Amino acid sequence: MTIDPVNLAAILAMGALTYLTRILGFLIADRLPRSGPVRIGLDALPPAVLVSVIAPAVLSGPIEAAAALVTLLLALRLPLVVVVFAGVALVAALRATFG
Repeated sequence: MTIDPVNLAAILAMGALTYLTRILGFLIADRLPRSGPVRIGLDALPPAVLVSVIAPAVLSGPIEAAAALVTLLLALRLPLVVVVFAGVALVAALRATFG
């Protein structure tokens, strides 16, 4: 097996940049103010990241959209762990049933 040097360099660069962003996050987070607009922005980050990860899957078809709607309704009443399991099971069941 041969290793392509360009691919190896790309993989190493991506790994280094990933860890660099994590390290910089820890270093910068201590210097940010803990109130005002920065606090509001930081509080909005987790839901925004979650939506950006889930939105492409939800928009990929009617089965996923229906499962997302039911999961959203479940999230209003049930604990997060139960909602995650129910959402995954619902998508699996709908895909198995409707294709």
